Amino acid sequence: MVRFARGDGAAFEVLYRRHETRVFRFLLRTLHDEAGANDVMQDVWFAVARGADRYTPTAKFTTWLFTIAHHRMVDAIRARRPTEVMDLNAESGEAPVLDLPPADARTEPLTALQIEDQAAAVLRAVEQLPVEQRSAFLLQAEGGLSVEEVAAATGTSFETAKSRLRYARAKLREWLWEFA
Repeated sequence: MVRFARGDGAAFEVLYRRHETRVFRFLLRTLHDEAGANDVMQDVWFAVARGADRYTPTAKFTTWLFTIAHHRMVDAIRARRPTEVMDLNAESGEAPVLDLPPADARTEPLTALQIEDQAAAVLRAVEQLPVEQRSAFLLQAEGGLSVEEVAAATGTSFETAKSRLRYARAKLREWLWEFA
Protein backbone atom coordinates (compact mmCIF):
# COMPACT_ATOMS: atom_id res chain seq x y z
CA MET A 1 0.00 0.00 0.00
CA VAL A 2 2.87 2.34 0.76
CA ARG A 3 4.29 1.65 -2.71
CA PHE A 4 0.90 2.45 -4.27
CA ALA A 5 0.70 5.70 -2.27
CA ARG A 6 4.07 6.65 -3.78
CA GLY A 7 2.63 6.21 -7.29
CA ASP A 8 3.35 2.56 -8.08
CA GLY A 9 0.19 1.49 -9.95
CA ALA A 10 1.34 -2.12 -10.15
CA ALA A 11 1.31 -2.30 -6.35
CA PHE A 12 -2.44 -1.59 -6.36
CA GLU A 13 -2.97 -4.48 -8.79
CA VAL A 14 -1.05 -6.78 -6.44
CA LEU A 15 -3.16 -5.67 -3.47
CA TYR A 16 -6.37 -6.14 -5.42
CA ARG A 17 -5.47 -9.62 -6.67
CA ARG A 18 -4.30 -10.67 -3.22
CA HIS A 19 -7.44 -9.55 -1.35
CA GLU A 20 -10.32 -9.32 -3.85
CA THR A 21 -11.74 -12.81 -3.24
CA ARG A 22 -11.82 -12.57 0.54
CA VAL A 23 -13.36 -9.09 0.51
CA PHE A 24 -15.97 -10.09 -2.06
CA ARG A 25 -16.94 -13.25 -0.15
CA PHE A 26 -17.27 -11.19 3.04
CA LEU A 27 -19.56 -8.71 1.26
CA LEU A 28 -21.58 -11.36 -0.57
CA ARG A 29 -22.16 -13.47 2.52
CA THR A 30 -23.10 -10.42 4.55
CA LEU A 31 -25.33 -8.69 2.01
CA HIS A 32 -26.80 -11.80 0.31
CA ASP A 33 -26.95 -9.88 -2.96
CA GLU A 34 -24.37 -10.39 -5.68
CA ALA A 35 -25.11 -7.11 -7.46
CA GLY A 36 -25.00 -5.23 -4.16
CA ALA A 37 -21.77 -6.97 -3.17
CA ASN A 38 -20.23 -6.00 -6.52
CA ASP A 39 -21.29 -2.37 -6.02
CA VAL A 40 -19.89 -2.26 -2.49
CA MET A 41 -16.73 -4.03 -3.66
CA GLN A 42 -16.19 -1.26 -6.19
CA ASP A 43 -16.76 1.37 -3.48
CA VAL A 44 -14.27 -0.36 -1.21
CA TRP A 45 -11.49 -0.35 -3.80
CA PHE A 46 -12.23 3.24 -4.84
CA ALA A 47 -11.94 4.18 -1.15
CA VAL A 48 -8.63 2.31 -0.93
CA ALA A 49 -7.32 4.18 -3.97
CA ARG A 50 -8.59 7.56 -2.70
CA GLY A 51 -7.20 6.93 0.78
CA ALA A 52 -3.74 5.89 -0.32
CA ASP A 53 -2.16 9.19 0.65
CA ARG A 54 -3.70 8.97 4.14
CA TYR A 55 -2.78 5.34 4.74
CA THR A 56 -0.33 4.82 7.57
CA PRO A 57 0.91 1.31 8.29
CA THR A 58 0.00 1.29 12.00
CA ALA A 59 -1.88 -2.01 11.62
CA LYS A 60 -2.02 -4.77 9.04
CA PHE A 61 -3.29 -3.68 5.64
CA THR A 62 -6.06 -6.29 5.87
CA THR A 63 -7.38 -4.65 9.04
CA TRP A 64 -7.58 -1.30 7.26
CA LEU A 65 -9.10 -2.89 4.16
CA PHE A 66 -11.76 -4.86 6.04
CA THR A 67 -12.59 -1.80 8.14
CA ILE A 68 -13.40 0.01 4.91
CA ALA A 69 -15.35 -3.01 3.64
CA HIS A 70 -17.32 -3.25 6.88
CA HIS A 71 -18.23 0.44 6.84
CA ARG A 72 -19.28 0.32 3.18
CA MET A 73 -21.34 -2.82 3.88
CA VAL A 74 -23.12 -1.09 6.79
CA ASP A 75 -23.78 1.94 4.57
CA ALA A 76 -25.26 -0.34 1.90
CA ILE A 77 -27.58 -2.01 4.41
CA ARG A 78 -28.69 1.38 5.74
CA ALA A 79 -29.31 2.65 2.21
CA ARG A 80 -31.76 -0.13 1.45
CA ARG A 81 -35.38 0.91 1.32
CA PRO A 82 -36.89 0.94 4.82
CA THR A 83 -39.48 -1.62 3.76
CA GLU A 84 -36.88 -4.01 2.47
CA VAL A 85 -36.09 -6.63 5.07
CA MET A 86 -33.22 -9.01 4.67
CA ASP A 87 -34.88 -12.43 4.36
CA LEU A 88 -32.16 -14.78 5.43
CA ASN A 89 -34.10 -17.80 4.22
CA ALA A 90 -34.99 -16.49 0.77
CA GLU A 91 -33.50 -18.16 -2.23
CA SER A 92 -31.91 -15.79 -4.71
CA GLY A 93 -32.43 -18.20 -7.57
CA GLU A 94 -28.70 -18.53 -8.01
CA ALA A 95 -26.52 -21.23 -6.59
CA PRO A 96 -24.46 -20.05 -3.63
CA VAL A 97 -20.73 -19.80 -3.97
CA LEU A 98 -19.31 -22.84 -2.22
CA ASP A 99 -15.69 -23.21 -1.38
CA LEU A 100 -15.41 -26.93 -1.70
CA PRO A 101 -12.20 -28.89 -1.51
CA PRO A 102 -10.79 -29.68 -4.95
CA ALA A 103 -12.05 -32.85 -6.56
CA ASP A 104 -9.90 -35.85 -5.92
CA ALA A 105 -10.11 -38.93 -8.10
CA ARG A 106 -9.83 -41.04 -4.96
CA THR A 107 -12.82 -39.33 -3.29
CA GLU A 108 -15.85 -41.54 -3.24
CA PRO A 109 -19.00 -39.95 -4.74
CA LEU A 110 -20.81 -40.30 -1.40
CA THR A 111 -17.98 -38.53 0.43
CA ALA A 112 -17.97 -35.71 -2.13
CA LEU A 113 -21.73 -35.32 -1.71
CA GLN A 114 -21.36 -35.21 2.08
CA ILE A 115 -18.69 -32.50 1.80
CA GLU A 116 -20.97 -30.47 -0.48
CA ASP A 117 -23.91 -30.89 1.93
CA GLN A 118 -21.77 -29.79 4.87
CA ALA A 119 -20.52 -26.71 3.02
CA ALA A 120 -24.08 -25.74 2.06
CA ALA A 121 -25.27 -26.25 5.64
CA VAL A 122 -22.48 -24.05 6.99
CA LEU A 123 -23.35 -21.26 4.54
CA ARG A 124 -27.06 -21.49 5.44
CA ALA A 125 -26.22 -21.37 9.14
CA VAL A 126 -23.93 -18.35 8.73
CA GLU A 127 -26.70 -16.56 6.80
CA GLN A 128 -29.05 -17.05 9.75
CA LEU A 129 -26.78 -15.24 12.21
CA PRO A 130 -27.77 -11.69 13.21
CA VAL A 131 -25.96 -9.12 11.03
CA GLU A 132 -23.51 -8.01 13.74
CA GLN A 133 -22.53 -11.58 14.60
CA ARG A 134 -22.36 -12.63 10.95
CA SER A 135 -20.19 -9.64 10.11
CA ALA A 136 -17.79 -10.31 12.99
CA PHE A 137 -17.65 -14.02 12.16
CA LEU A 138 -17.00 -13.39 8.46
CA LEU A 139 -14.38 -10.74 9.17
CA GLN A 140 -12.52 -13.37 11.14
CA ALA A 141 -13.28 -16.39 8.91
CA GLU A 142 -12.97 -14.70 5.51
CA GLY A 143 -10.68 -11.81 6.38
CA GLY A 144 -8.44 -13.70 8.76
CA LEU A 145 -8.71 -10.87 11.28
CA SER A 146 -7.95 -11.31 14.97
CA VAL A 147 -10.49 -10.32 17.63
CA GLU A 148 -8.65 -7.02 18.08
CA GLU A 149 -8.79 -6.39 14.35
CA VAL A 150 -12.49 -7.32 14.18
CA ALA A 151 -13.13 -4.78 16.95
CA ALA A 152 -11.19 -2.13 15.04
CA ALA A 153 -12.95 -2.93 11.76
CA THR A 154 -16.42 -2.78 13.30
CA GLY A 155 -15.71 0.20 15.54
CA THR A 156 -16.56 -1.74 18.69
CA SER A 157 -14.71 -2.64 21.84
CA PHE A 158 -12.62 -5.78 22.12
CA GLU A 159 -15.19 -7.27 24.51
CA THR A 160 -18.09 -6.58 22.12
CA ALA A 161 -16.25 -8.17 19.22
CA LYS A 162 -15.28 -11.13 21.38
CA SER A 163 -18.90 -11.58 22.54
CA ARG A 164 -20.26 -11.39 18.99
CA LEU A 165 -17.78 -14.03 17.87
CA ARG A 166 -18.54 -16.24 20.87
CA TYR A 167 -22.31 -16.01 20.29
CA ALA A 168 -21.88 -16.65 16.56
CA ARG A 169 -19.75 -19.75 17.17
CA ALA A 170 -22.17 -21.05 19.81
CA LYS A 171 -25.13 -20.66 17.44
CA LEU A 172 -23.23 -22.28 14.60
CA ARG A 173 -22.25 -25.22 16.83
CA GLU A 174 -25.89 -25.59 17.90
CA TRP A 175 -27.19 -25.46 14.32
CA LEU A 176 -24.45 -27.68 12.89
CA TRP A 177 -24.23 -30.28 15.66
CA GLU A 178 -24.99 -33.09 13.21
CA PHE A 179 -21.70 -32.46 11.39
CA ALA A 180 -19.55 -32.47 14.53
